Amino acid sequence: MSISATTHNPTVLVPVHPAIEAYLGGLAANTDSPILLEMEQLAARLNFPIIGRLCGMFLKAMALSVGARRVFEFGSGYGYSAYWFAQAVGSEGRVLCTDGDADNAAKAEYFLRPAGLWERLEFQVGRAQEVFRATSGDFDICYNDVDKGDYPEVWRLARDRIRPGGLYIADNVLWHGRVAVENPVDIVPGWTEAILEHNRLIFGDPEFDAFVNPTRDGVIVARRKTAD
Repeated sequence: MSISATTHNPTVLVPVHPAIEAYLGGLAANTDSPILLEMEQLAARLNFPIIGRLCGMFLKAMALSVGARRVFEFGSGYGYSAYWFAQAVGSEGRVLCTDGDADNAAKAEYFLRPAGLWERLEFQVGRAQEVFRATSGDFDICYNDVDKGDYPEVWRLARDRIRPGGLYIADNVLWHGRVAVENPVDIVPGWTEAILEHNRLIFGDPEFDAFVNPTRDGVIVARRKTAD
């Protein structure tokens, strides 16, 4: 049964108790680096949405767990998630990044070149879905963090081009609790319903095993099944 929006504000319906998040954040502080801190400070200054330290570490761990060498990012911002993926894919791996703003591509180079990670990226400016259609081959990981109304489209595009044993990962799948309340107040009309459809499609797909990590705003991970 869903929770009534009249008794719970969906903007404060957090899946993990703030004290637990703070504890985990304290553990993650051990990964500090000057470049990472500068990227996070910029996000705070501009109120720019990044996945944050805990989710970044999770992405890196997931990529390492499947030996990822080729990652496609649907939506890269100025390279915060790519910072984590690039570490995981190694010097021979590639992270294909996309963003509609050329300024974000320039910022990504500014941050990731000194970190020794820029050479592992291919950053294209444009709509992520169009870049993906124009890019050949399969991927170890497809990561989705575009406008939420496009989530079902991205899943349908990506699912057939994830290699067996590879992963589909998407951020914001709990959408600040809106997926769990009745009559949620949406930031953009239709976005909550799009996320709900996206999540249903993934969990109903017999070719994938899926789960949601509730950290921050919810990260879905779906592994494409391998042959028995």
